[in-house]
Amino acid sequence: MDRLDGSAHLMLVSDLDLTMVDHDDGENLSLLRFNALWEAHYRQDSLLVFSTGRSPTIYKQLRKEKPLLIPDITIMSVGTEIVYGESMVHDDGWENYLNHKWDRGIVLEETAKFPELAFQSETEQRPHKISFFVEKFKAFAIMKALSERLEERGLDVKLIFSSGMALDVLPKGAGKGQALAYVLKKFKIDGKVPANTLVCGDSGNDAELFSVPDIYGVMVSNSQEELLQWHAENAKDNPKIIHATERCAAGIMQAIGKFGLGPNVSPRDIRDFQKCKVGIFSPGHEVVKLYLFYERWRRAEVEKSEHHMQSLRSVFYSLGIIVHPSGTEQSMHQCLDLMENLYGDKQGKQYRVWVDRVSSAQIGLDAWLVKFDKWESSGEERQCCLTTVLMSSQNMASDEYKWMHVHQTWLEGSESKSIWIL
Repeated sequence: MDRLDGSAHLMLVSDLDLTMVDHDDGENLSLLRFNALWEAHYRQDSLLVFSTGRSPTIYKQLRKEKPLLIPDITIMSVGTEIVYGESMVHDDGWENYLNHKWDRGIVLEETAKFPELAFQSETEQRPHKISFFVEKFKAFAIMKALSERLEERGLDVKLIFSSGMALDVLPKGAGKGQALAYVLKKFKIDGKVPANTLVCGDSGNDAELFSVPDIYGVMVSNSQEELLQWHAENAKDNPKIIHATERCAAGIMQAIGKFGLGPNVSPRDIRDFQKCKVGIFSPGHEVVKLYLFYERWRRAEVEKSEHHMQSLRSVFYSLGIIVHPSGTEQSMHQCLDLMENLYGDKQGKQYRVWVDRVSSAQIGLDAWLVKFDKWESSGEERQCCLTTVLMSSQNMASDEYKWMHVHQTWLEGSESKSIWIL
């Protein structure tokens, strides 16, 4: 919550499964395109929020499987848990608020009277959420009867049906929309209301997000019937909510452009940065751009030419040092010599490079300290190093930063068994 000194330019709030994450995209290209856009253009002055039906356990599992960025805020378990930052600090005030007219034991007693309800896995049963599977054609009759019984028992609950088979029982004050409204209220109290908020979803448990006042919304093209039906009945005349023509993260980027919220062309969609000047001059953009070239060089997706290597060498200080995650030191130009010899070594392989948590601070007239997590994945293997770069912006006329010094340390458990150059 305190990462930004003032109000965020954009707070992007996205569901995960089949919204930010496309499970039909085996190489995660849509997600990686979004990652590059966010780190290059938005991380420095905006907030990323994930709002998911997943519990903490299976949310963390998804993070191990997909190249997800670290969000500023994570709303989990269909809006019943709010945590902040990488360390996932719980908002106890929110959880105390949800205790009003909620009794988990009574909910379990009453739901046991409906044999059609099958418990979801133990990980999905949370202090303020009880989750079932139910056949679609039986769901609404059961919801009506169950709601009446729980009200008779003195509880104030909400039942949410989504994905054509999932039924969640929550406190009345819970849900993705209420959790977002709570977060926005906290920002208002602190005088930091985001300039723009964009919510993104695909299923019934996302509908409440679109009901929050003064937001933009995008239903990705692959949205499910229950969300489209909700939109037709409740928001079809709202020009600030659109149904994208692109799937998942690509639909989110489409909405950013549609609403004029900022740049929406991912650096991954630019094949030649020298020919396509994007008018962006920032340390974050330089970091994203360099590691995209590094990936493309090793995948043989750029031409092997002396021109490319000369351009790359010009970005690095001739006497600069790179401290490898192992602790060994090499000159920057020695590392570039090694990189030159690795051209195409990942050709035809599932090899990707991305950066996360890019932050920069000006520490002198023309000096910048830039920090980020640099990730590489090759097949099933993933490694990450924490990277700090000292950059110089002396050569403003050429719109380039000079990399003066690089220091890398392994993220715990990430020691690489393969070649790690930069």
